[in-house]
Amino acid sequence: MSERELRWAGRNGQKDELRRRVWSILEETGYGQGPIWNLISNFVDADKAAERLAQTEYWKAAKIIKCNPDIPQIPVRHRALLDGKLLYTPVPELVQDFPFVLLDPKKLQDQGIDLLEAAHIEGALKYGQKVQFTEMMPMDVFVVGSVAVATNGGRTGKGGGFADLELGVFGELNIIPEHAKVVTTVHDVQLVDESEVPLQAHDFPLDGIFTPTQSIEIKSLHPRPKGVCWDAVQADQFKDIPFLETLRGELERQ
Repeated sequence: MSERELRWAGRNGQKDELRRRVWSILEETGYGQGPIWNLISNFVDADKAAERLAQTEYWKAAKIIKCNPDIPQIPVRHRALLDGKLLYTPVPELVQDFPFVLLDPKKLQDQGIDLLEAAHIEGALKYGQKVQFTEMMPMDVFVVGSVAVATNGGRTGKGGGFADLELGVFGELNIIPEHAKVVTTVHDVQLVDESEVPLQAHDFPLDGIFTPTQSIEIKSLHPRPKGVCWDAVQADQFKDIPFLETLRGELERQ
């Protein structure tokens, strides 16, 4: 597969074109850093976006954070650990038999582990406690990676559907409290028109967007899904995500 060939092309043609455009902009402007295509790509001043998120009252009050494992959110994960918060981060693309690891900053520091190292996904997988979805505690802030976002709360990721799938499972397990916020950090050039990311039934709307220059609070009227929209789960997701079929069976038996 060539660098610019979309890995998950064909699921949604409109979003495929949007991803191509945003990745091209990140590449051409130099605001993207490192590899860009088919990724939640790193961006210039990602640490400033993370700092804006950390200044919100709901972040300060949060005890437990969930954050995606991608490079631009390293500053978010590092800040969560520095602030003494428990941190859940998923295994990239959910490809292991265990979907998440739990990082406890106090335990890490007691063991002499550098928190910045633990904030990188390699360190998280090395030092974190492996957990199943059913072992997870309710969380206060859910940080998701995004390729493009809009002020209606719409977003698109890299195309694999991992964020909405995770959030759907959390909904099934009743571990998304009403007060919880779903937020993202992106570069300003990743903001697009609302018409380009219409919210669908299985989409979780964003409550906040944080860029290096803006803190955007969103009051979306789109309801949060109560669980997984299994009809929207792709056949390759069942194939590639080892625990998904088992989890579906467990949820159906509840």
